[in-house]
Amino acid sequence: MAANARVKGTVEYRAGDGPLIAIPEGPLEVQVGADSAVLSWGDAGNPQITAIPIEEYERYVEQGLIELQPA
Repeated sequence: MAANARVKGTVEYRAGDGPLIAIPEGPLEVQVGADSAVLSWGDAGNPQITAIPIEEYERYVEQGLIELQPA
């Protein structure tokens, strides 16, 4: 996985109607679309992926919880 961002704090997503789940701090791959951002990371050797609304992603970036890495 080629990380282009890093989780630096509490970043959470909701799987369906379930509880909020935290994405662990560390490398993150982000693919931004028109209305959502797809986040991919490894968790104990298991790849994980989720999509969150673009507004939520932008808020995490503005708050410094997701730090974009230079290209």
